[in-house]
Amino acid sequence: VQLVESGGGLVQAGGSLRLSCAASGSISSLSIMGWYRQAPGKQRELVATMSRGGSTNYADSVKGRFTISRDNAKNTVYLQMNNMKPEDTAVYYCRYTGWDGNYWGQGTQVTVSS
Repeated sequence: VQLVESGGGLVQAGGSLRLSCAASGSISSLSIMGWYRQAPGKQRELVATMSRGGSTNYADSVKGRFTISRDNAKNTVYLQMNNMKPEDTAVYYCRYTGWDGNYWGQGTQVTVSS
């Protein structure tokens, strides 16, 4: 499975960004796709995940601001980030979990200026 991410960049506090992650290869019908982030000096943490059936899971810090969605026909997962805060600054990674394990994207930098 290969993952290609796009959509990172620089945004002011209160602004919005949308990340995309397209998966290709042997995609499981029971896969979970999601987003994680890692800020400098911190551990990688969950942001949001979504199953192929539509079940979602969000970190408390992003609930009400971020929305994950998924296009199963395109094997693509999106992360709409609104009302962004400087503490959202991190490298954001896409993750695919299928029958054969976890796969990670290369990461995309998101920087929120105050």
